[in-house]
Amino acid sequence: MIKKKVLLDEEEIPKQWYCILPDLPKPLPPLIEPAKRAPGPGIVPLIFPKEIIAQEMSEERWIDIPEEVKEVYRIWRPTPLFRAIGMEKTLKTPAKIYYKYEGVSPPGSHKPNTAVAQAYYNMKEGKERLATETGAGQWGSALAFGCMYFDLGCTVYMVRVSYNQKPYRRVMMEAWNAKVYASPSIKTEAGRKILAEDPENSGSLGIAISEAVEDALTHEEANYSIGSVFNHVLTHQTVIGQEAKKQLELIGEYPDVIIGCIGGGSSFSGLFWPFYYDKVSGKAPKDTRFVATEATACPSITKGEYMYDHGDTARLTPLVKMHTLGHDFIPPPIHSGGLRYHGIAPTLSILYREKMLETRAYNQVEVFNAAKVFLESEGIIPAPEPSHAIKGAIDEALRCKETGEEKVILFLLCGHGHFDMQAFDDYLQGKLLPYEYPEEEVQKAMKKLRTLYPWLETLPY
Repeated sequence: MIKKKVLLDEEEIPKQWYCILPDLPKPLPPLIEPAKRAPGPGIVPLIFPKEIIAQEMSEERWIDIPEEVKEVYRIWRPTPLFRAIGMEKTLKTPAKIYYKYEGVSPPGSHKPNTAVAQAYYNMKEGKERLATETGAGQWGSALAFGCMYFDLGCTVYMVRVSYNQKPYRRVMMEAWNAKVYASPSIKTEAGRKILAEDPENSGSLGIAISEAVEDALTHEEANYSIGSVFNHVLTHQTVIGQEAKKQLELIGEYPDVIIGCIGGGSSFSGLFWPFYYDKVSGKAPKDTRFVATEATACPSITKGEYMYDHGDTARLTPLVKMHTLGHDFIPPPIHSGGLRYHGIAPTLSILYREKMLETRAYNQVEVFNAAKVFLESEGIIPAPEPSHAIKGAIDEALRCKETGEEKVILFLLCGHGHFDMQAFDDYLQGKLLPYEYPEEEVQKAMKKLRTLYPWLETLPY
């Protein structure tokens, strides 16, 4: 009998997070303060708690998970690992396909793995409220959930196009006591300036970040909280990969390829970092490949340039070296709201440049075609974001069908699509367009960035 679902006991929740920084092939380039043209943290110490900053720069490979955080984790962790038997049959592939399912958390995604931790550390340091941005609403929902558990206020700036597309995500956040504003908003100077220039602006994660950061900087009781990109966020997500390793061990499997979607990079990193550690420490039984999938409408790695850029549109944050489409990037209103960020995690940028990470970019039509195959064969309606990973897994499985290889494929289903019915309605009615972000727009943004900071090319990092 083939075991379809692999579960762990709640006592097997990981006791530590894994930090990749000691195991990167190259050190991360430092943050740069534009005014000084030199390394410096900029506003970071003003908007994050000390423990989060320590984790951001940690030289420790393993970081203990506080008992108070694990107590909340136990509501939904460990999450199940499934074998996609139905999809294997549909594709007629000799490959074995497994997926780790994070949609069983109360907010419906992987995001509370870090939201709960961040809320806890801010509570411990005496903050009363957190401000953040959200794209599709999954991160905002998760932070509202985490703040509720530790009695913190929560203010969420939600990208306007998603605010309009996903009203029940807003309601979910408000049910968990958060205040939610469509971004750009009139609540901040950054938002008011953008609306004065473009009243119909549909928003972007860069704009929403600017608003949330400004909120934290101008209110003593508040800090800023981020849902992806930063090292501490990706570190918190490694509970996913650690659990997946244990579950595969129980059935005597180890993946040949691991696939996930990337917007900022947190969910995919959470899955593959523990397997990466096996690889670099010589413990891996296979030479596992790591494949990141992204949207052609927001191709941060596949078309973006590796250079220093701001993480937000208003340029409040220090410069970070990463693959970027430019901080002024305004994405098209595709339904994968969580993948519409202009940059990518600096750690993933290094791994990609060192050829330890592969990337694929897919348009939303082929992504929803893949989602349809999955939901018809597995029964779960996936969110648009991890449907990019499903597309990647299907491509790998079909290659195995051609070659006859019996590979083990692992992908991350980082959230369900129950709040994405408008997206599926548009797909079923044939309204989705296979949008690809133009190369010339990337070059235009890079030229503007170099004009703004002509000294960028002289930095030794």
